[in-house]
Amino acid sequence: MSRLASAPLSVLDLAPIRQNASIADTFAASVDLARQVEALGFTRYWLAEHHNMDGIASAATSVLIGHIAGATSRIRVGAGGIMLPNHPPLVIAEQFGTLETLYPGRIDLGLGRAPGSDGATMAALRRDPYAGVNDFPDRLEELRGYLDDPAPNQRIRAVPGQGTHVPLWLLGSSGFSAQLAARLGLPFAFASHFAPGYLLEALHLYRSQFQPSAVLDAPYAMVGLPLIAADSDAQAAYLATTAQQKFLNLIRGRSLRSAPPVESLDWSPRERAAVMQNLGAAVVGGPESVRQGLETILEQTRADELMLVTDVYDPEDRRRSFEIVGGLRGDGA
Repeated sequence: MSRLASAPLSVLDLAPIRQNASIADTFAASVDLARQVEALGFTRYWLAEHHNMDGIASAATSVLIGHIAGATSRIRVGAGGIMLPNHPPLVIAEQFGTLETLYPGRIDLGLGRAPGSDGATMAALRRDPYAGVNDFPDRLEELRGYLDDPAPNQRIRAVPGQGTHVPLWLLGSSGFSAQLAARLGLPFAFASHFAPGYLLEALHLYRSQFQPSAVLDAPYAMVGLPLIAADSDAQAAYLATTAQQKFLNLIRGRSLRSAPPVESLDWSPRERAAVMQNLGAAVVGGPESVRQGLETILEQTRADELMLVTDVYDPEDRRRSFEIVGGLRGDGA
């Protein structure tokens, strides 16, 4: 049996807002996609926290998670992730304890330590710009205390939240979270959908330093991966220019709303190199090219699970991409 036939597949939805479309359109497309991949047998559907970005609609992440969970019945729904330094741990425990109570056994809480925003937005969030790296382990421990069974004489409790044991994941694009996840015996997800350069080193750190815990007996690593599948290699390459434009506009400080695909991009060699570095792990192509690409990634990384990000302009092209991926594994994923 091939690795692709057996590895769990999941979805990271960045809730992209398209040019000439509304945020309500984005949410409707997310519901449609979640229902589709649930029917295909995908494992998880995650959303990510970003603020003050005009092309991403998932700022109120826990609210949108509840919306998606309510529109589906089986697939796990969660955060990929919540940027914990932006929030009091008690509030996150209450939010995800509520979600777990409403949708028992279906909620994941992936946690990151990046701001998910710029300095001005961090100030608007009342976040200490110097916090995040040094106090992240302490915030994480506090959060775990609110989700675990209450300790004797515990004065502050998350209601809902206490005793719900919402599964926690650590997310990262460097070695910090990989090593922390290893030390705590938690599952780890690497963000190679935008920062692929450190992927193999981070996975090595995680696996080599892993300590068994009450959560996991052995390491469990998920790899985030940009993927665009279409009916041909040429069509997939054309659709991929939407994501390329988005990274190019990020470099240029322009709108991040999803733009229609184009035949060619007007970019400098330096800009092109920067964009392609961000998208270096992307699997783009027709069915057979995608099959080979996913098999190669699974072989190189030994990932326990893949989380796919498909950033194309038309929601129907996104749905077709996941339909193709599901078909590569036979009847469902």
